[in-house]
Amino acid sequence: MSAVAPEILTTEVAVIGGGIIGLGIAWEAQRAGHTVTVIDPAPATGATFAAAGMLAPVSELHYQEDALLQLTLASAARWPEFVGSLPDGLPTGFNTSPTLVLGGDPADRQALSDLRDVQLLHGLDVSQLSIREARALEPMIGPQISCAYKVEADHQVDPRAMAAALRAALVASARVRGTSAASFIEQSATSLLHEDPNDTHSRVTGVLLADGREVHAREVIVANALGTPALAGLPDGLNLPIRPVYGDILRLRVPEQLRPLTTATIRGMVRGLPVYIVPREDGTVVIGATSREDHNAGVSAGGVHQLLRDAQVLLPAVAELELLECTARARPGTPDNAPLLGRVAGADGKDIPGLIIATGFFRHGVLLTAIAANIVRQLLGNITDLAWEDFRPDRFSPTLHPAHTAGHTT
Repeated sequence: MSAVAPEILTTEVAVIGGGIIGLGIAWEAQRAGHTVTVIDPAPATGATFAAAGMLAPVSELHYQEDALLQLTLASAARWPEFVGSLPDGLPTGFNTSPTLVLGGDPADRQALSDLRDVQLLHGLDVSQLSIREARALEPMIGPQISCAYKVEADHQVDPRAMAAALRAALVASARVRGTSAASFIEQSATSLLHEDPNDTHSRVTGVLLADGREVHAREVIVANALGTPALAGLPDGLNLPIRPVYGDILRLRVPEQLRPLTTATIRGMVRGLPVYIVPREDGTVVIGATSREDHNAGVSAGGVHQLLRDAQVLLPAVAELELLECTARARPGTPDNAPLLGRVAGADGKDIPGLIIATGFFRHGVLLTAIAANIVRQLLGNITDLAWEDFRPDRFSPTLHPAHTAGHTT
């Protein structure tokens, strides 16, 4: 008896991963005129579901991450247009209110002062406020605050709302275009398909699904975060050193008599630990986030205690809020805290056709969505912006040596 041939689906661009990165890439590709299919068994339920959504390149600056800073700044600048590209009426929670950065004790004040020195060296706008000035902006600020800074350029978006908006926009756009390709396939991808099944450096031609079906595509974007290294068919020699960094995050409802608890995103340093409070349009706030590499996928009781304790130093009224949700998710971390983004060199040094990697965004997944989507859109059009070559996904693969030949466009 002959074997039954697998069902074959066809699309121009297949995106593996339906988190906010994958959805953003899919939307930008569809805007560029490509037929797009997103492959994910449970879209937007991973790190996207837990993320606070701060678009904060200034406040998120870490020492010796200069190249990453340029990427985050470029992405933050793209967010207004990115949100504006969505159909009218889709809520995103995009909010351009400033961020207040507060210190707890004197040691926190010194740490934030040192950070501001670095921020100013990079030409970033960080205004120091007196405690009185800070309290005039946000009256709920606690009495123990030792310092305050205002960052006008750091904003926020609601990742859950944004992911839902992107998904709705993709479906609606595909319907208008009358494409026969499915916008979403809620299946796991198990392997990349290659032009030569025996050569993982040959052109990538599609994706094998868990149910045995094949999705044939001109381009495949791998954007499934921590699932990326487990995907079969990745190029031999490609090292993708992604590790899970777990974080606990809380959502609380603000009683009517305390609204608004804050109109600005509040970021703080309390006893040397970072904490933030992000207001939402629905009268809730998000408090986060811990960072731990203990391989415990559940919510940490100690983490919840720490977040509530430290948030109350910044805004004491947090103690009077209703705790709605405690969530833990893993962020995909890399050795240099920067994403793995771009094409992959083959054995001959030339980029393998049909394959783009977009993973390892760690704590910047939401912030970097806009620039990642733009970079991938350019790559789909055979344009490589050399400004972002430091983030190539093969930079940790010593046996792969990209040949930066003519034809790259800056």
